[in-house]
Formats: sequence, structure tokens, C-alpha cells
Amino acid sequence: MATYLIGLDFGSETARGVLIDVVTGLQVADHVHPYRHGILTDALPDGRPLPSGFALQVADDYLEAARDILSVLGRDRVIEGIGIGFTASSPLPARLDGTPLSRIHPHAPHSYVKLWKHNAQTYADRITASHAPFLKNFGGKVSGEWLLAKAAQIAAEAPDIWAQTDRFIEGGDWLVWQMTAQECRGLGFAAYKAQYAADVGYPDGVVAGLEARLSKPLPVGSAAGTLSSPWRDQTGIRGAPVVAVAVIDSHVVLPAIGAVSQGCFVGALGTSAAYLYLSDVERPLPPGIEGMAFNGSMRDLWCYEAGQPSFGDTLAWFVRTFPRGETLDDSFRAYNAEAALLAPMAGQLVALDWWGGNRVPFADGNLSGLIAGLTRQTTAAEIYLCLMEALCFGARAVFDLFPQHGLQPERVLMASGLARANPLLIQILADVLNRPIDLPEIAHATAVGAAIHGAVAAGVVATFAEAAARFGARQVTHVLPRPHCSRLYEDAYAIYRTLAHEGRIHDAMHALRERS
Repeated sequence: MATYLIGLDFGSETARGVLIDVVTGLQVADHVHPYRHGILTDALPDGRPLPSGFALQVADDYLEAARDILSVLGRDRVIEGIGIGFTASSPLPARLDGTPLSRIHPHAPHSYVKLWKHNAQTYADRITASHAPFLKNFGGKVSGEWLLAKAAQIAAEAPDIWAQTDRFIEGGDWLVWQMTAQECRGLGFAAYKAQYAADVGYPDGVVAGLEARLSKPLPVGSAAGTLSSPWRDQTGIRGAPVVAVAVIDSHVVLPAIGAVSQGCFVGALGTSAAYLYLSDVERPLPPGIEGMAFNGSMRDLWCYEAGQPSFGDTLAWFVRTFPRGETLDDSFRAYNAEAALLAPMAGQLVALDWWGGNRVPFADGNLSGLIAGLTRQTTAAEIYLCLMEALCFGARAVFDLFPQHGLQPERVLMASGLARANPLLIQILADVLNRPIDLPEIAHATAVGAAIHGAVAAGVVATFAEAAARFGARQVTHVLPRPHCSRLYEDAYAIYRTLAHEGRIHDAMHALRERS
């Protein structure tokens, strides 16, 4: 009898699932489910307006998506393991039985999931100002996108909601809880987004009562439990599949692309970008890098994390605002085709890639984007090209911090949706880094990575390395830098760094933000 794995990838606007045959290791089917309420930025579902800067989601949308995907892919099939990758940090307040407070208080903004895009920077700055010892593994700073800042915001702005919050939990961990009827948190979420450390636990004294609303996490690849009987009845799944603890979506992709050993530098390029460096030895956190943890991303390895909060989102903003076709895809094709004909720095433009703030090295969500060099001769395609170049400069600003502090990348890999969808962007990135880039050829890499976590948790395979060889990418495209382009980009990158580190530019951006 054939048996299968299911991997679930919960992104910002949709959830995707893949079905994998355990024997052949091949993807059999996939299914996408858009969230019913999408991202709430302007108003709650009842029409009540939201404050500026809010980005919320409805927890019940995750349940609807999971049931639909599991039903479509798993009905009447024997499923051995299920894994979940989830965008982070996207925490929600819940009662002791797992009921989300948004179900109880639908009119209260702070009762909803705070999507990763929701930035509580003011509260992050206050936590950072404490100079607490736990900050040493996070560059001395807390991001406004992380769980601690979002908990502090609820406690300060909605104390009644905070008082009713028995559990403050990442969306991925909450979904696992609902599917298994057991609260089991993943170490990656806890370490990178809530600053958990194995020797001391969660930070103490940051937000009143927060530690009591959290729980001890489990390493990646751990079993949270089996899919509960009600879920098996609703989805038609046969057997008793093991559900793995949830993993941050950008981290869960690692085994699907073969990044299971030390020295791998991985970029997960989507609406935002995450960069991960794997090491078999612990070294001090390079200044500017966001965090580090052991067993939170890949078993028996340290993983250093950094990222750009706006990556594909930046290009999508431009294409939506200045369309070149009837659909978004049409516009992207038109802009990419025109940009591909341009030389590097064709418009003599340099941009700062801070459309969603800056994570590395400034950890400042109140910084904003900038384009320098505009003239009356500037074309739309030149602006689009300079935005792609700026994203690559931002990636290099992250990349360079590792070798500068004794962590030498031996292999550079890029994955996730944008890596496959935009070959021109990957070529520019290879040119800017002046390094070859490996592009694993695998569809739905994040969901496949989640399925691999399910396989490890269920004991279908003994190790992530075995799982990567059996279920992961089987072909790799090598993108080589173009020497003449790399030389041109060296000068442009120097200008980018000058702008990025100019304090008066930061001051101006902050002043503009304060006017909103």
C-alpha cells in the first residue's frame, strides 16, 4: 500500500500543500488555499478601521486552509508524516484551551494574529534600551517584528486583552496545537523570535506575565503528536500521521534544497528575504546579524539568521503602482524583459532597499526606502533595475558580515518563490556578491521542506541528510558571476554603503515617519 507525506507552507497570503510519495520521493500533487480574510491592514472583518502600521490575520483562516489542503491531498490516503512551515513572527493571543481571542473579541484589533509585517518598533526600542544580557545573541537589539515587542504592545495598549491571554503563541505552533490537541512549540520560533535560550529559558521581566504564557519548545524534527481523530474524520486521512513541530518558513526549506551541512549560506527569497548560515561550531554573533540558535533550524548545527523585511514586496509595489500589463504577471514580464537589456547601473541610480524598514545591520523598522540619482531622463525600467540592484546590495550587506567575523560561506544557495521566478534577479545577485550561486531545481521547496520535517518526526528517515537525498532537489543550476558586471557593481555598492550609513539620512527618515 502506498504511503505519503504532506508538507504545509503557510505564507503571508496563502497556504500551500504538497503530497509526496514515500517510496519514490516524488511530489504527487499540490494545492493552494488563499486566506479568506487576507491581510488586515485597513480594517477588521467587521469594517472597523485599524491604526496605521497594523498588519493582522484571522487565526481561523489558518484552520480553514489546513482542512482544505489536507482534505484535497490526503483523503483516502495513508499519510505517515505532516510538517508545517509558517511565516514568522506571527503570534496570537489564545485561551488555555487554544481558543483564539479574535473569536471571542472580534472587534478588538489586539485579539488578532499579528502578522510578521506588523511592526511594534516603539516597544522593541524600549526592550533594546534595557541592555539585558539575553540580547547578546541578537546583536544587542530586538526587532519590532518579533514576539517580545508584539507582546509588549498588547500589554500596553490592550491590557484587558492581555489579561485574558493564557497563551501567546506563534501561528505555526498554534496550528500544530489545533491539529494534534497538544501544545508543542518549535525551538526555531522560540529562539529566533522570542529569544529563548536552552540554559535560561525565555527572557524574564520584559513583559509582565509573558513567560507564563509561553512554554518550553522542542528541537526541529521533533514529533508534536499525531493528527487528532476529529481532524482525520474531517479530512478523510487514513492512518495516524505524526505531526512535526512547526518551523519558520524560511528555515524549513533547508533540507529540501540540500542545505544540511556546515558552511552553507542560504537565501530564502520571497516577499521578504531570510539569510541563514549553518555552522558546526559556535562563534560569537557577528555584529549586525539578527540571531543564532542550535537545533532551531537544522539538527546538530548552529544557524545564524539575518534578513531583509521587504524583498519581493518591493518589486511588487513598483509593478502594481506603475503597471505595464493587464495583470501583475504581465507587468513583471514586461519589466524583466526590458531590464534584461540594460547594462548594470543603466540609469545611474542607487536605491536603499528599506521599503519595509531595515533588519541588518540597523534593526530599525522606521527606516524607509530611497532612490538617489533621478533625472528627467530616468525611465521606469531603469528604476525597476535599480530596485533589483538595491535588493542585491542589501543581500551583500548581510553576506559580507559572515566572512568578516570568521564564518566562511563555502556554498551559496538561493531558494523559494522569487529565486525560481526571476532569473535576472539571481544573475544580478551573483554579480553583486561576485560568487557562484547554486539554484536547486525543485518546485514548492518550502512545502517540501515541511514534508521532510514530517518524515524525520515520523521516523520515515533517520536524519535530515537522508531525507534531503531522498525527497529533496535532484538537480542544481549554477549561476556564475559576470566579471565585468561585478567590477561595475563594486563602485555602486560603495555608494550604497555611503548612503546606508549616513546618519542624517536616518534622521530625515525618522522625522518623516513621525509626521504620519
